[in-house]
Amino acid sequence: MNIMKFLRNSFDCIILDIDIEQGSGSDLLEMMNQDRTHCQIPIIVYANRNLTTEEETLLMRCSDSIPIKSVSSPERLLDETTLFLHQIEAKLPDNKRDMLHMVHDKEAILKNKKVLIVDDDVRNVFALATVLEENNMETICAVNGQEGLKLLEKHQDTAIVLMDIMMPEMDGYEAMQAIRKQHKYHKLPIIALTAKAMKDDKSKCIEAGANDYLAKPVDAGLVVSVSLLCTTTLFMTTKYLNFNQA
Repeated sequence: MNIMKFLRNSFDCIILDIDIEQGSGSDLLEMMNQDRTHCQIPIIVYANRNLTTEEETLLMRCSDSIPIKSVSSPERLLDETTLFLHQIEAKLPDNKRDMLHMVHDKEAILKNKKVLIVDDDVRNVFALATVLEENNMETICAVNGQEGLKLLEKHQDTAIVLMDIMMPEMDGYEAMQAIRKQHKYHKLPIIALTAKAMKDDKSKCIEAGANDYLAKPVDAGLVVSVSLLCTTTLFMTTKYLNFNQA
């Protein structure tokens, strides 16, 4: 489907990762800026980095015709999205307002959520598990993809997976593909972790089934933020929070 034709459907807001498909998010913004008749949908631009001078200039130019904001962290993305949704809260029925209010209770969203850490680096596993457990999350750990798949089958209440890419026996790419082949795990949030941080790593991880990608050494606080974002997104999706239905 042509992306511009798709965007003319009834959306209240667009969240755009500027780094999708090797930076094609900038191209999409440019197209939306040119199609001013149809594309007046508010946009939240996300980049887990500082924007380049060229990208900042593009956003400034687009802001003349499109309501647009940029954020550079998962927490800010969640805050800005929630803020926008609250602007249309008056149109929602009571049960959906309650769901929206729950998004603000970050501790409640993460509390008792089970996280599967798949990584052969014991020091990294310890650091991640410590921070996650400090945020009242439960952790289970595997040292390679095969062991991770067995643990996931045993713990089907797993809420999120942190998947290292470079591991013996079965690497993270293979493990994520194996997880996504199972229909029951189609919506399970998976965050890929890699030490190489090569140019095409993010697109490869997304293609293999990851929801997001973090380069090592991983900032533990950022892992919590991304986990919160993924868990909140899944919560709202599974509750069928359709803001177009009043």
